[in-house]
Amino acid sequence: MTNWKTGCLLAALLSATLLSAQTPTPSDAQALERQGRLSEAAQAWKAITSHNPRDAAAFASWGVVLSKQENYQEAASAYKKALALNPNLPGIQLNLGLAEFKQGRFPEAIPPLRAALAADSHSMQARTLLGLSFYGTMRFAEAARYLKVAAQADPNNLELHQVLAQSCLWVKDNDCALKEFQQILLQNPDSAAAHMLMGEALDGLERSADAIAEFQAAVKAAPREPGVHFGLGYLYWKAHQYDQAKAEFEAELGIDPGNAQALAYLGDIELKLNNPEKALALLKKAVQQKNDLRIAYADIGAIYVDQKQYEDALAAFQQAVKLDPQQPDMHFRLGNLYRVMGNTAASQEEFAKSRALHKKADDALLKKISDAPPALHQ
Repeated sequence: MTNWKTGCLLAALLSATLLSAQTPTPSDAQALERQGRLSEAAQAWKAITSHNPRDAAAFASWGVVLSKQENYQEAASAYKKALALNPNLPGIQLNLGLAEFKQGRFPEAIPPLRAALAADSHSMQARTLLGLSFYGTMRFAEAARYLKVAAQADPNNLELHQVLAQSCLWVKDNDCALKEFQQILLQNPDSAAAHMLMGEALDGLERSADAIAEFQAAVKAAPREPGVHFGLGYLYWKAHQYDQAKAEFEAELGIDPGNAQALAYLGDIELKLNNPEKALALLKKAVQQKNDLRIAYADIGAIYVDQKQYEDALAAFQQAVKLDPQQPDMHFRLGNLYRVMGNTAASQEEFAKSRALHKKADDALLKKISDAPPALHQ
């Protein structure tokens, strides 16, 4: 009797062991997912794909669960395996694009998002993510093309409108940027960032007084915001209002002592006010902090020319030209310097370049305040 009971118990244990070793079914995995048991659901889908490595839908479902766990790298890998098995699986391209986007892998997100939008031209999610991915890769014209439609469909999404406006700014579509920032300010009139960016758009449209007014509003809204005083100071500088510009550049340095742009423009103002020694000290400090400031090298060279330190002037002018070879004024200055130094051939060559470059390169406020657009937040 005892042996019979023992046999039954062993049989029951063996049956349970065999049952637990069985591969979960898709229904089992879906049930775990519905219960919020994502780790177990992911393990179930992993087991299912191991048991049937040709099951594209299982790989896709595994990717969905991994995405819910914010494990986007493994999710992308699962989606790619699903696509390799069945390229026509519905929704898989969008899911892959989203997983790549969430990792900040914007170039990798673009192909699947293109495919998702081609499959469903009405998918606003695919269109928005594609536009944002182009923005993330600094392909601003393409970003604006997709984001215009998405922003129009979502008028209350301020972040989306701001990314569109910034894209328009970077491709010099100032009318588009202005329209977007006006909409942002209607909903958030105290946004210093929107006032600043709207000021940049107005500056691009050569509406200087309006641009200054926007930056004044930005200063009022956020007087400690980095860049806001520099932007206003630059606009005053462009308008030859040097006293006001100087005050704003000094205010910027009070917030950010390492702002090399502010130092350079302060140095330029001191040079214009006939204070060359004070100007030179500021300009040298600026290029020590940031070595790509064309205006600083141009002014340093001009000071050295006046001091008859021609070799030092030559080095400064050459650096200014190297930073922006499309500016005709620097070629003209360099031509004059070569003439003074007795190098007639080089002088004539620089004068010829200056004549050829009759249209000045853009020197926009946007590129002074920021070397690159703001990063996306995934």
